[in-house]
Amino acid sequence: MPSFDVVSEVDLQEVDNALHITRKELGNRYDFKGSKALIERRDLQLVLLAEDEYKLGQMLDLLCQRLVKRGIDLAALDIGTPENAAGGMLRQICTLKAGISAEIGKKMIKVLKDQKLKAQGSLQGDQLRVSGKSRDELQAAIAALRAEDFGLPLQFKNFRD
Repeated sequence: MPSFDVVSEVDLQEVDNALHITRKELGNRYDFKGSKALIERRDLQLVLLAEDEYKLGQMLDLLCQRLVKRGIDLAALDIGTPENAAGGMLRQICTLKAGISAEIGKKMIKVLKDQKLKAQGSLQGDQLRVSGKSRDELQAAIAALRAEDFGLPLQFKNFRD
């Protein structure tokens, strides 16, 4: 029985590369000379520190541009609100979304059932396995899932006949 997996993954090496390029560019910019701007990654969180909201916004814009150039979908980035940090600085935490939660998985299964496709979905950890009778049904399922907006980037892997 043909099947495929629906996953939501972020390549952390590409995120690190984007962070490195962003840090390098911030060091060369005139409006950031002498400032205490800092950007780092802690597991699935990106922490931005700056002296004011303008610099924080500029850092976030640069980071988003570099992430897009590296092939990271911005739907995987959950941008938090700026908050006060020690020393009169502002902190903004951006969380990377990875994996499909049970709630979103149920929505995906409901989309498949609403389309009246002969494909079934089952949650397996942080991914969704879709199986069907034919390759055409699975391609229709992929098209149906791509048409919906679940708030996170989807990848389709392990297509098996």
